Amino acid sequence: MGNITIVGGGASGLMAAATAAAAGAEVTLIEQNNRVGKKLLSTGNGRCNYTNLRQEPSCYHSETPSFPWGIVSQFGASETVAFFRELGIQPKSREGYLYPNSDQASSVLDVLRMECARLQVKVRTDCRCTDIRPVKTGFRLKTSSGMVTAGRVILASGSFASVSAESGDSGYTLAKRLGHRIVPVVPALVQLKCREDFYKSISGVRVMGEVAVYADGACIGRDRGEIQLTGYGISGIPVFQVSGAAAAALHEGKSVKAVLDFMPELEWEAFLAFLKERINTRPEKTLEEFFVGLFPKKLWDLWIRLSRIPRSQRAGDLNDGQIEKLAGLIRRFETQVTGTNPFSQAQVCRGGIDTREVDPKTLESRLVPGLYFAGEILDVDGLCGGYNLQWAWSSGHVSGKEAAHAEA
Repeated sequence: MGNITIVGGGASGLMAAATAAAAGAEVTLIEQNNRVGKKLLSTGNGRCNYTNLRQEPSCYHSETPSFPWGIVSQFGASETVAFFRELGIQPKSREGYLYPNSDQASSVLDVLRMECARLQVKVRTDCRCTDIRPVKTGFRLKTSSGMVTAGRVILASGSFASVSAESGDSGYTLAKRLGHRIVPVVPALVQLKCREDFYKSISGVRVMGEVAVYADGACIGRDRGEIQLTGYGISGIPVFQVSGAAAAALHEGKSVKAVLDFMPELEWEAFLAFLKERINTRPEKTLEEFFVGLFPKKLWDLWIRLSRIPRSQRAGDLNDGQIEKLAGLIRRFETQVTGTNPFSQAQVCRGGIDTREVDPKTLESRLVPGLYFAGEILDVDGLCGGYNLQWAWSSGHVSGKEAAHAEA
């Protein structure tokens, strides 16, 4: 059995290391930070939502739509649960979102580290890989700690997400030098910045609703849940879910807007009837009083200002045009999206190594034999809710298994 070097000690790199070593390979894992798995500690607000029981192709995104599922279907949620259970992680489900029973991300990292130690994986921290060169016997890797030779290489060095700056010798750069195309990398699962100047007045509001994102007039994403309004724009899980599509469209120079619906559970006509019934119940109430108990004060105060209807006007005196104007602000609240928060605040990235240049069954490079990929460095990102970690486990397992078998 030959030797395998894994570049990157995050979730996918650790899984690849454990899988390859379990298959009998001699494994070296190099990590640029002073310890492995640092980003893993912050996942799930420190609790580590390590997978999700609901798994289907639509949970993952890539420019090659079928690519992610081809890997996840080889090592999915059930295999992940079994793997970690064997290492000591007792799963706890919250509506299908799985966490370790300890509610500590450190538990997941600890069992991975222990498994790598048990399998005698050589871990080199504070070691930055700056170049990978194919040679007759495999590869030569230039690192900050000297030269490393390997029969096979798994590049699992992650993305720009959650880092303060883009690295000049990132995994993307290493892959690009080896001939791979990089799909433009943008923040995903991130907050959206908006143009309007009223956001400071509604900062801090949390409200259930739906967000739909449009690029040059075409809908490119939609999700429901708790929307958070901030001083710069919009946030919350439904915003995160559509943010990758918004960021990619902005990168392409498209005009992007978000349309917020603050009562999506009702059809339009039913909603108008609901408003009119509420008016008829207490027609003497002023417009200000009418909204009390229905929506947060900061929000309806903004709607009244934007509608230019006097706030002292009696609800019973509102005409049909005024009612429809207010209804439009509640149900079709448009805002211009100008950008996202930086990579340092993004949970993942959209974009990465073009998956058309990677074997969809083995994750081996189609351009450089013996080079494999795993994790966020590939053009694959998942929904919020354990899917990006599932991608890390799935791709780490497949790349580790295939690299080990190829070296046998």
